[in-house]
Amino acid sequence: MDALDARLLTERIYTRLNARRPAVEKFEKYFRGDQPLNYATKEWQEANAAQYAGFSDNWSAPVVNAESERIDYTGMTFEGDKSFGKTLHEHWMRNEMDMQSSQGFVTTLTTGRSFIIVWGDRDDKPVVTWEHPSNVEIEYDWENPRLRKAALKTWVDETLEYATLYTPHEVWKFQRIRQRPKNDRESQAEQSRTGLAADGGWQARYVPGDDTWPLDNPLGVVPVVELQNRPTLMGDPVSEIQGVMPMQDSINLLWAYLFLAADYASMEARVILAGTPPTIPTLDKDGKVIGSRPVDMKDLREKRLLALSGDNAKIDSWPAAKLDIFTDTIEVAVGHIASQTRTPPTYLVSKTGMSNVNGEGLKASEIGLNKKVLEFWTYAGPAIREVNRLIALVIGDEKLAQATVLAKVNHVNPEIRSEGQLADMLVKLKAIGYPFKYLMELHGVPPGDFQRIMDMREEEASDPILMAAMQPLEVPGDSEGGF
Repeated sequence: MDALDARLLTERIYTRLNARRPAVEKFEKYFRGDQPLNYATKEWQEANAAQYAGFSDNWSAPVVNAESERIDYTGMTFEGDKSFGKTLHEHWMRNEMDMQSSQGFVTTLTTGRSFIIVWGDRDDKPVVTWEHPSNVEIEYDWENPRLRKAALKTWVDETLEYATLYTPHEVWKFQRIRQRPKNDRESQAEQSRTGLAADGGWQARYVPGDDTWPLDNPLGVVPVVELQNRPTLMGDPVSEIQGVMPMQDSINLLWAYLFLAADYASMEARVILAGTPPTIPTLDKDGKVIGSRPVDMKDLREKRLLALSGDNAKIDSWPAAKLDIFTDTIEVAVGHIASQTRTPPTYLVSKTGMSNVNGEGLKASEIGLNKKVLEFWTYAGPAIREVNRLIALVIGDEKLAQATVLAKVNHVNPEIRSEGQLADMLVKLKAIGYPFKYLMELHGVPPGDFQRIMDMREEEASDPILMAAMQPLEVPGDSEGGF
């Protein structure tokens, strides 16, 4: 690939990336609760929209959080060398991937995808970064969509926009003048959101102290991995809140209607029947009456004054509006969100279908969510394996890289249990012969802690004082003893 081909490929991938940014930003706004007031008539919008600007009853975030809080990667298990898992876990932790993965999983569920880049520093130690979908895009092979042909990462600073193009054999670095002026009062995250992009203009960008361009890619593979949420064979991955947004909009509008009804009709109101509107005489500069003008009804309400005119005028009243019609409809809408997203009603504080439900019923209500989390891991597992394979390639361990392809990706069981239930399960499995190390995997113990726990067990076994301390205590007067 020559420089012209690299620029053309960069521009093609960038065009696709830039086209995706508005949808990504919209998903994230809904997650944060920054939601427009849709579905209202034009007349209602003109009269009332400004009053409720910025309000939202955000049910999009719980849909994502309910799933993300059950997604926790705990390492990899290898059939061969037991040190493989510990080695990869150490590099994982060195890159703060426990924190990065938490952010990445939330972003993946919210926007439908995220990306992970693996590269080496000057000491050939792996540098792993979890990337936002507005900054990274991958070019796949048309015949085999699982094969990565190239990847592009972009970012901006105060004056320039940068792009790094990864291919299996080369790394091309470009830069160009930034198209959007910065606002120093905004956060760096806000400043980095590129608005309109220009065509072309990419210039070579050199690494300080090195005039090599392009750089060689010693890994022999595109070091960028995409983590997708529920992709289809012929479609894009799906955001968990994509189907929630229409119902979310309707809930926000219903609340606005409720607030408006509460403001104007939630209390019994008096009305004047068969009476002409009260008027106030108008005077000229000499004090003579030259006409009259209607009384401002607001003044009458505030001053608690009322004047009736007309022979048949009388006072009547209309009852206060019933607001439960709005809350009942909102409750139905929230129930629809729970059903559509397989989110347990308990997460959405919905009364629908949750009255008089025992513990087993609550557990059954979470089956859909648990299955959705396990489904997520069917897509995330291969991506996590590929990330760890890239880590092995960076450190130059070909044997580890080959073993990673068939390794097992471990994660926390999405079925949440109390500590008592978990302990009871582990004890019962131990009683029928399950190995201790396997039980630690079920408990979610990271590979890096395996050996530390085994060393502690050996230390206890060789120390009679510790062994005695671990024995059940004998209660005086109780021949059975222990608790």
